[in-house]
Amino acid sequence: MEFNDKQAIYLQIADFLCERILKKHWNEGEKIPSIRDIAVQLEVNPNTAFRTFNFLQDKGIIFNKRGIGYFVADDGFIKTMDFKKEAFIQEELPKVFQTMDMLKMNTRDLEKEYEVYKK
Repeated sequence: MEFNDKQAIYLQIADFLCERILKKHWNEGEKIPSIRDIAVQLEVNPNTAFRTFNFLQDKGIIFNKRGIGYFVADDGFIKTMDFKKEAFIQEELPKVFQTMDMLKMNTRDLEKEYEVYKK
């Protein structure tokens, strides 16, 4: 995984884990890799991975079964989707709107491009 300097590493790892949940690599109720496994896989300090897991646990996306490991919460998919939607609306959409405005594009133009993308 390539990290950038624009966002804290633990948040970039959280995005990676959320993507795995949204793509159904891990289903609700399913065990996810351990903090140590994620740290090794992504070549980060285990404390950074621990911070990511705590962050996602605070969001209700994952939960810990003491002595067993971390699991995707029963409503983890919906909570992940809500979390990522809010982040998209707050962080990415304003940039899209600004670019659309500069290029004199409207939502109909965007709809057409989205339909092409979906095909």
